[in-house]
Amino acid sequence: MTVINFNKAKKAREAANAKALAAANRAKHGQTKGEKTLVKSIAQKARELLDGAKRTD
Repeated sequence: MTVINFNKAKKAREAANAKALAAANRAKHGQTKGEKTLVKSIAQKARELLDGAKRTD
């Protein structure tokens, strides 16, 4: 006969459900950190290029 700890089984099941939900949310909404930094650096470079081309009269 095998003894089952229902509390541990419940926690393991809930953790698996949470991981699945998190993966779905990442696929639906997320960008990786690398993608975010790439977008930010491209925007910064464009901003610097435009600021460098400003004329002060």
